[in-house]
Amino acid sequence: MKTALIILAAGKGTRMNSDLPKVLHPLAAAPLLAHAMRAGAALEPERTVVVAGHGAALVRKAALEYDATVSVVEQTEQLGTAHAAAQARDALAGFDGTAIVLFGDTPFVRPETLRAMTDARAQGNDVVILGFEAADPGRYGRLVMSGGSLERIVEYKDASEAERRISLCNSGVLACDATLLFELIDATGNDNASGEYYLTDVVGLARARGLSATAVTCDESETLGINTRAELAGAEAAFQTRARAAAFENGVTMPAPDTVHFAIDTEIGRDTVIEPNVVFGPGVTVESGACIRAFSHLEGCHVARGGTVGPYARLRPGAELAEDVRIGNFVEVKNAQIGCGTKVNHLSYIGDATLGSATNVGAGTITCNYDGVMKHHTHIGNNVFIGSNTMLVAPVHVGDHAMTGSGSVITSDVEPEALALARAPQVEKPGMATKLLQMLKARKAQQQRGS
Repeated sequence: MKTALIILAAGKGTRMNSDLPKVLHPLAAAPLLAHAMRAGAALEPERTVVVAGHGAALVRKAALEYDATVSVVEQTEQLGTAHAAAQARDALAGFDGTAIVLFGDTPFVRPETLRAMTDARAQGNDVVILGFEAADPGRYGRLVMSGGSLERIVEYKDASEAERRISLCNSGVLACDATLLFELIDATGNDNASGEYYLTDVVGLARARGLSATAVTCDESETLGINTRAELAGAEAAFQTRARAAAFENGVTMPAPDTVHFAIDTEIGRDTVIEPNVVFGPGVTVESGACIRAFSHLEGCHVARGGTVGPYARLRPGAELAEDVRIGNFVEVKNAQIGCGTKVNHLSYIGDATLGSATNVGAGTITCNYDGVMKHHTHIGNNVFIGSNTMLVAPVHVGDHAMTGSGSVITSDVEPEALALARAPQVEKPGMATKLLQMLKARKAQQQRGS
């Protein structure tokens, strides 16, 4: 079945007490909006439309960064969910298929649940609503069912006492033929307690036309909407719990799982060990049999089989580690490709660089990649030995099997198999250490007498 997505992301999020649009608050290192877009993308929709409102320019930027093919339209007035969905009409012109309405602040709806909704549509239901049995129905809208059919959705503030006792609640997620959806939206009114145009009214309107409606149910946890900072923190905890459980199931070892934090798209291979207090930012892939040691931070990088990272290491975007690479304590790697078996064991910065295989980088090494205006590249070959405290002033090339002496500042290319020494000669003055120490002590004593 052909599908299109309408993702409503226009709310202000007043209860977040923030200048940032609600749907852009981060969950698992990605905006809330990205979670809804990711779930919907699993259906391989022909079109995706994001309806922005408050902070529309920021929402547009975030949506297009996640998926450059989406359409972003603006709801300039906040007149309710039906009015928001109606803004997608032009973007879906000519589309013949099912439109699924999602919410940018509801991050946990699973692709499997959305597929169940499209299956229900394929079985002949004109309108399909996602519902859930609420432990505490509270102020949720209620689904009024009759013999397996959905008769209508009633908002809590408009519900009778009998309707308020219904525990089957509305998530807001809806699937309907796109053309029919906009016809029903046009028929909605704002004769209700809020004076808004409710998307939920389409069910009653469809039934009044003799059309069919039904509800697909999911676990209440999938329908969690984020309205406050506390709810955002709770959602983060829920995401991390699920991500850790999935990692265990996939064969990952974590001695202290509660201290490991995953991003929305983290991928970890089996037999990898993740030590305590490791944070994964977006865009990280770790292959099988690697070890990410304690207190490391990884983002936008790839670690191949058998790699070791940390402790206290930082891999920034563009770090590509081949098999059996060792990145040690207090090492930072950015936009660098590091070949098989190479070691950067401690206290070094490797940025904008290519390192070959079986190379050893000594402690305190820095690729000096930035001249204040431009970034420059460092190329280090295979089987190279970089002495401790070497400064490699890019652009510079160190050939295969070459060496640099400790404390060198390398400003020119080093030929293969050459030893490069670039430091001032050592000068020794016999007896001067004792004389200097005595002079300094005398100066200190004089200063103390004067005070």
